[in-house]
Amino acid sequence: MSDTVTLSRADYEALLDRLEEAEDNRRLDQIEDPQRSTGNARDDYLPIEAVERLCAGEHPVRVWRKHRGLTREALAAAAGVAPSYLTEIETRKKPGSFDALAKLAAALKISLDDIAAWTVPTG
Repeated sequence: MSDTVTLSRADYEALLDRLEEAEDNRRLDQIEDPQRSTGNARDDYLPIEAVERLCAGEHPVRVWRKHRGLTREALAAAAGVAPSYLTEIETRKKPGSFDALAKLAAALKISLDDIAAWTVPTG
């Protein structure tokens, strides 16, 4: 008997999204208030690990979201975009409209340049 499971690409990606969301939620349990800024100037800067993830090609919205300690649902709600659309932006399936990226930047309390500078079209 085989221990192999075969999934469609869509099911596999959905499973990965759910796993990441569960990890985000677990991290949130360890953070007192993820949406409140500490007022610390360092909140505006990314640690070297996050910069390395940007350099490796991870989407800047995802990097900043995780740095701020937000789940996809929390950021989507704060920005007024659909969680599924946020997922498509973070996974680079869609580039995101100017309006959506501006709303996400505002919700993350960063400049739109902090997103655009690292958003490289794939193709």
